[in-house]
Amino acid sequence: MLEVGKLDSDLLQRIVIDKITYKRPEVLTRAGIGEDCAVMDFGDYECVVSTDPITASVADVGRLAIHISCNDIASNGVEPLGITLAVMLPEGTTEADIERIMAQAGEASKLAGVEIIGGHTEITKAVNQPVIVSTAIGRGLRGASQKAEDMKVGDYILMTKTAGLEGTGIAAAECRDELEKVLADEEFAIADKLLDNVSVIKEGVIAGRIGTHGMHDVTEGGILGAIWEMCQIAGLGVEVAGADIPVEPVTVKICEHYGADYMRLISSGCMLIIASPEKKDEIIDAVTEAGVKITCIGRIKEAGDGLTITDAEGNRKIITPPEADELYKIID
Repeated sequence: MLEVGKLDSDLLQRIVIDKITYKRPEVLTRAGIGEDCAVMDFGDYECVVSTDPITASVADVGRLAIHISCNDIASNGVEPLGITLAVMLPEGTTEADIERIMAQAGEASKLAGVEIIGGHTEITKAVNQPVIVSTAIGRGLRGASQKAEDMKVGDYILMTKTAGLEGTGIAAAECRDELEKVLADEEFAIADKLLDNVSVIKEGVIAGRIGTHGMHDVTEGGILGAIWEMCQIAGLGVEVAGADIPVEPVTVKICEHYGADYMRLISSGCMLIIASPEKKDEIIDAVTEAGVKITCIGRIKEAGDGLTITDAEGNRKIITPPEADELYKIID
């Protein structure tokens, strides 16, 4: 019996990716561990495509469905243009429920600058809560896509916003009754507002224009999961300064209540940006000027150095592959 959440990397490779045997020459970036997007050759342009589901949040499912896939496109350094939504809803869904979901999606798509170009909507016995699968499409000039394969020893790891921000917002919305035991009204307000910051399009496009050695929006598996995935693609090591990873106090409080690790909590809205020493300060200055918090949290190392994180006391731990997201300890 498999655990709830994303398949672990070894299983995903063995029973899913290894079964994809037919390859087309037009596909420039194909399915692989840690890959956010597929990239296809469209002549002078590249077509960038990404698909993601929203399964863990009911209250903000329409909004998050837009941002989660658009963020993947932005992680390639290009703007999303269009998005499709496959909306599967449980029995008992009302017209008002659908209207609320699509109002969220419509507003989020406007903010993201992406058009909802199609999809599918149905009521089905196959789900017991709303599930949306979104597919976003972007376009960039040929060769413009940012790739983690370009990471080099000595590069810096930059992180935008704060760890676990999406998981914090979802927890506050879905577990309000339980969390009223530990959170004050002002802390709920902070947690709720975090879901307004789940888009990484701004920083992704800015960093893409300057030039990076790869970007990754942080979803299931959290900050450490995303770092592990990028290093897996590049075949390199990493040294992360755990004390430098920014986190909201309300996130820490929620995670401590449920025994969860905020560094492995779903974090849409955070972007990892791999910057060369020559471009690090330029990226930080440009992203900061755009009003987005950005922090340097580590450096890329030789593969033989391994993947490690050091805490404020100097204790070093190995960064292991991502498993089921910590959100499932909060929402069961």
